[in-house]
Amino acid sequence: MLSLSSWSVLSSTTAAILSGLLLIPTISAQADWPTFRGADRTAVAPDTGLLKEWPKEGPKLLWKTEGAGRGYSSLAVAGDKVFTLGDAPTVAEDKDEYLLAFNRADGKLLWKTKTGPAWNEGKESWQSSRSTPTVAGDDVFVLSPQGVLVACEAATGKEIWRKDLKAEFGGKKADSWGYSESVLVDGDRVIVTPGGPKTTIAALNRATGATIWTTLREDDRGAGHASIVPVTVGGVKVYVQTTGSGPLGVRANDGQLLWSYPIEKTTAVIPTPIVKNDLVFFAAGYKRGGALLKQVPGENETVKIEEVYPLNPRLANKHGGIILMGDYLYGDSDDAGIPYCADLMTGEVKWQGRGAGKGSVSVVGADGKAYWRFSDGVMVLSETGPEKYTEISSFQIPGSGDRPSWSHPVITDGKLYLREQDSILCYDLKP
Repeated sequence: MLSLSSWSVLSSTTAAILSGLLLIPTISAQADWPTFRGADRTAVAPDTGLLKEWPKEGPKLLWKTEGAGRGYSSLAVAGDKVFTLGDAPTVAEDKDEYLLAFNRADGKLLWKTKTGPAWNEGKESWQSSRSTPTVAGDDVFVLSPQGVLVACEAATGKEIWRKDLKAEFGGKKADSWGYSESVLVDGDRVIVTPGGPKTTIAALNRATGATIWTTLREDDRGAGHASIVPVTVGGVKVYVQTTGSGPLGVRANDGQLLWSYPIEKTTAVIPTPIVKNDLVFFAAGYKRGGALLKQVPGENETVKIEEVYPLNPRLANKHGGIILMGDYLYGDSDDAGIPYCADLMTGEVKWQGRGAGKGSVSVVGADGKAYWRFSDGVMVLSETGPEKYTEISSFQIPGSGDRPSWSHPVITDGKLYLREQDSILCYDLKP
């Protein structure tokens, strides 16, 4: 039987252990980032307790691997694997495009599956892959620039089925830069955007690829580069997407077009929309701007929209994406390499600032901080908040400089993943 003094020692020890546990970063044992901009498509990670600043050379590099190929696809991190899409990888003997899987623990190549020919249209810096794979359970899906959707086994890379969006649905792009959407997997369905006036959006059977329903928006200019974001409004699940004709909302159960917000034709429409409850913020580059809409439930499972504010040119964003943290938007000013902060509800720009890098910027958020990746390969950590742009740390990504650093960063499970063409780098963000 324990004495009173023994209980006192045990209580003190227990308190010390619990106190220590409270200081451990709140990161799950196996957090995932299974598709473009993460599981919830916000590009904001739930991780906390991350480094408040970085050494001059950047956070600790856990591993670096080669073999991802040429491309701007980001990374899908799920289970024990990291997935990406690239052409002419150093692990292949040809210059075709491959879906690749790497070991999450050390970056070792696990398998590669050929998806088709490389995308070699336009200027060299515009070429190569751009769609980020989507992982769901035992399956992984990826869309080639040519518009071919390929479903594979995540464990082995074995192809299950493929669909040519152009041949089967009359799909078209609103620009000449190839498909780059990361498809949405919702239960037993895969939702994809062929684009155009024949089949704007389609729902496919996840197991077989068979068509379940299709959506048509009349005179749709074609698919942009955004990925679909699901949300429930007044009990109705809505798929929110942006094409070359602007944003639209589609009823999830049957593909009924619920609302459309047309915009004037522009060079390309790229950013994925931000959806928060009944609000939809969307943006386009080339000086087009950003606008805020409100979804309003109607009768008979319908949803309409109200304009909160129209396109504001100061909120334009070309392809680096925008994030919402708290009440504020953060993104690049078009592609000027000048980060901005704006009030979501008013569109008022609170600040613009120049960072250590140059060229267009992609951004993700975590632990109250913004992580900016400049196209010259400089990675920056900054404060968030409406006061001013405050840069904390920066470093040059190894191997950057040959082509633009356009692949969006990934933060999950306390780690920062960067794809730099044929290389993948994994950094430790934990103290």
